[in-house]
Amino acid sequence: MGSGTQILLIISYILVGLIIIITTLVLINRSRKKRYNQELSNLERDKNLIISAQILAELNKVEGLINNDVLREKFNNWKDRFEKIKNEELPKITDKLINLEELFAKKDYSSLKEGITDAELEITYLKTKTNFLLDEIKEITSSEERNREAIIKLKAEYRDVVNKYHENESDYVEVAKPLELQFENVDKLFATFEMAMDQNAYTEVGKIVKAIGSTVGNLKEVIEEAPVIVMLGKTAIPKKIEDIVQIADKMTKEGYNIDYLNIEHNVKETDKKISDVFQRLNVLNIEDSVFELKTMLDYYDSLYYDFDKERISKKSFEGYLRSILLKVTKLEKISNDIYKKLDDIKYSYDLDDQEVAIIEGIKGELVDIRASYDRTVSMHRNHTFAFSRLNKEMEIINNKLIKTEEKLEITLKTLSSLKDDELRARDQLDEIKEILYQAKNKSRSFKLPVIPKNYYIELSEAQMAINEMVKELEKRPISIKTLNMRVDTARDLVLKVYNTINETVKTAKMAEQAIVYGNRYRPVNKEVDFGLSKAEGMFYKGNFKNSLEQAIMAINIIEPGIHEKLMNEYN
Repeated sequence: MGSGTQILLIISYILVGLIIIITTLVLINRSRKKRYNQELSNLERDKNLIISAQILAELNKVEGLINNDVLREKFNNWKDRFEKIKNEELPKITDKLINLEELFAKKDYSSLKEGITDAELEITYLKTKTNFLLDEIKEITSSEERNREAIIKLKAEYRDVVNKYHENESDYVEVAKPLELQFENVDKLFATFEMAMDQNAYTEVGKIVKAIGSTVGNLKEVIEEAPVIVMLGKTAIPKKIEDIVQIADKMTKEGYNIDYLNIEHNVKETDKKISDVFQRLNVLNIEDSVFELKTMLDYYDSLYYDFDKERISKKSFEGYLRSILLKVTKLEKISNDIYKKLDDIKYSYDLDDQEVAIIEGIKGELVDIRASYDRTVSMHRNHTFAFSRLNKEMEIINNKLIKTEEKLEITLKTLSSLKDDELRARDQLDEIKEILYQAKNKSRSFKLPVIPKNYYIELSEAQMAINEMVKELEKRPISIKTLNMRVDTARDLVLKVYNTINETVKTAKMAEQAIVYGNRYRPVNKEVDFGLSKAEGMFYKGNFKNSLEQAIMAINIIEPGIHEKLMNEYN
């Protein structure tokens, strides 16, 4: 491809690119122009809708209804506002829209965009202002229809109220006069409404309808709640108070202190509140009356629970009164006995400071508990507090007493264990001495040619251990831990001596018996004679075990199986 052709291709690409760019820009410009043109059309339409024929029609209706200065003044105000919107504010928006058309024609889209936003805000504001004016005018023009509908509903509600009153007049004796006066007032208000409607006094009609609605609404509440108020204030609460006062008087005579309930004061306050409720009821003011009366009733109902609580607390308190006294007296006796013997105990046993402090602490705790108990009993006798309070105090005292009792039990077990260990050690000393005595007798019961050296060593060690044990028992105070160790050592060493001498004597006897048994075979067999002689030599040297084995081996030559027979007898 030649260079000329390449140049032509490049030029072609450039031209195509320029055409695409130009076409895109033209399309974008056309789209923007179309959008702004549509927005300007919408603004024009919205402006034309601001002033509607409905406002003029409504103003004409009002003009035909004018029959007093108040309504005439309102009409003139609305008319002036409408004229101002029509002749001053709307033309300003028209001028702004003309300016926007010029900007559109000049394609000054940046200024056009800001102008459109500003025009939209002004049109919206003026439209809202116009709608508000129309609503105010309609308040008068639609007043008759609206108020007629409201009055019809109110008359229906009022008839229901009156019918319910007449059907149950016995329930409303307390408020009959104020109710009937209010019925007359409502009738007058209905008549006033009709008169105002006839005179086109629409500015007053709304007030009259509102007054009727408020009065009928109040009457409905009174008709609904008055019987409840009367029942609570005249029957339920007085009966409840009478019952409560009787119970309170009886309990007071029985020794209960229920001053903390402030029943007398609360009864007086209740009477005042009920009187206030009925004074307000007499002017048909029942706001919160039922709530207040039900709250009072709930309060007196709650007093039954308080009375039951006091009765239960009294039984519990009386139980504590006996049980704590018995227990604290018992524990004081035990504690005092221990405390009196504390010097002897400290002298007898090696107690550490903590163990001594526990014993002293228990005594102090019991003193405090006894003081708390006496103080609570004194409060009971003086009728200072209610049983619920006294019972709570006793619960605290009892819990402290339980903890102190546990400490005392542990201390008693510890002290008892110390004494038991000492007595056990003394009993074991006698047993150990008896075992050692048996061991010595055992050594003398069979005349051994030679007593093994280890016997004397073990005997000496056992005797020393017994002496150490005796020394420990004679010490004051005794260290039980050390004493138990001495007992274990002495017992082990004495048993070792006993076992040693017992085994030695038993082996020596068997060896001697084997040699005597084998002597019958000496004349008939030289080997047996030699073996037995060797066994005798070992015997007299004190080597009893080897002597027994040698004698058995010698006899086994003549009498096979003797080894097993003699060993079974040995075992």
